[in-house]
Amino acid sequence: MIMDAIAKQKVLIVAGNCTVSYEGRAASKLTWGERVLMIKADGSVLIHRRSGYEPVNWQPPKCRFRVSLDDGRLLTVVATRQKPKESLRLIFDKVTVAVALSLTDEGEFAMHVTEGQMKRAIMLDPSLVELGLKLISEEAKMGESGFTDVYAEDAQGRLVVIEIKRNAASRDAVLQLNRYVETLRKRVNRAVRGILAAPELRSGTSTLLARLGYDYKAVSPERCFQILKPGTDARLSEFLQ
Repeated sequence: MIMDAIAKQKVLIVAGNCTVSYEGRAASKLTWGERVLMIKADGSVLIHRRSGYEPVNWQPPKCRFRVSLDDGRLLTVVATRQKPKESLRLIFDKVTVAVALSLTDEGEFAMHVTEGQMKRAIMLDPSLVELGLKLISEEAKMGESGFTDVYAEDAQGRLVVIEIKRNAASRDAVLQLNRYVETLRKRVNRAVRGILAAPELRSGTSTLLARLGYDYKAVSPERCFQILKPGTDARLSEFLQ
């Protein structure tokens, strides 16, 4: 059943008493105990103990498997990879549960944090972007260019314009930030910085950022969600100059 499940790229769950050994980039040995083995359809492997959300051993996708029943009582499952060369070996002397599942999952994962909520999280905790930031205002008007997301001052006393993007930021976001910064530079006699805050950058965006002299700060929606959770909220007026 286990061999059939692996061959048909099913999700396999095996619970039982086993030992686990790993050889490859390092070496490890887990002595006898009851654990859960999960082999996913893409060939990834997870081994879980009775507590904790992280696996005690794991292997990424595209593993190759060898399954054998030695002496009629010891079940051996070996997962190997060639690049890098490594192998994970499980030996079961008792299997409590073995389940093979044909799962269909075409749903999209979405973290429900909007750009506005990311901005609020940054206003509540400016260190999400950079230590030492002092908030001046949100949505400062920059003439015909529009409104900045966040307007601040850094630890060196420079004015900072922060542009926030919920998804991977593109070159258009950099050009938008540039318009705000250039507008502000014409108004004030102080150094002005531009920061693009987003989970990641699209291809070519970092090159344009560097050429214009602006900074990128990785800010994840997940971390913003943690800041906005009930019990961690605060009044924005406490953070404004």
